[in-house]
Amino acid sequence: MPSARRKEKDARLEAPVDLGRLNDSFGYLLRRAQTAVFQRFFDLFAKFDIRPAQYSILTVIESNPGLSQTRLANSLGIKKPNLVAIIDIFEERGLTRRESLENDRRSHALYLTPKGIALIGQLHRLDAEIDQSISQLMNGDERRRFCNVLRQVTSG
Repeated sequence: MPSARRKEKDARLEAPVDLGRLNDSFGYLLRRAQTAVFQRFFDLFAKFDIRPAQYSILTVIESNPGLSQTRLANSLGIKKPNLVAIIDIFEERGLTRRESLENDRRSHALYLTPKGIALIGQLHRLDAEIDQSISQLMNGDERRRFCNVLRQVTSG
């Protein structure tokens, strides 16, 4: 039978950790929320071998057919060499295609292929599942306000 001292030690080990100021820290809470959302994302998107940045890239190409690689990289805050490597992978998978721009043969316009269009539709449905699970925590006005605050934070 465990001693009283052992029980007290076990109770301390099992007690919740006091996070102190972190309980009300925007940065900490945003990071923890991002971690939770990304874990759900990874679980749902794993069968398609798509990561969050890749989903963002495909979504922006879908919304802006013919967008240049440079503008895409700038709009998402991705270093151009990293974007080029991802686009190379997408081309190998048959998801995107590049076309040289008439006025600048060094620049490329980006398009989804039919395979890419089909995939992005599936990915949007999965993303909607994640969004819905978060949206259940607030009403429509709260959701709009929350999204507006996040946009303001990201715009600097």
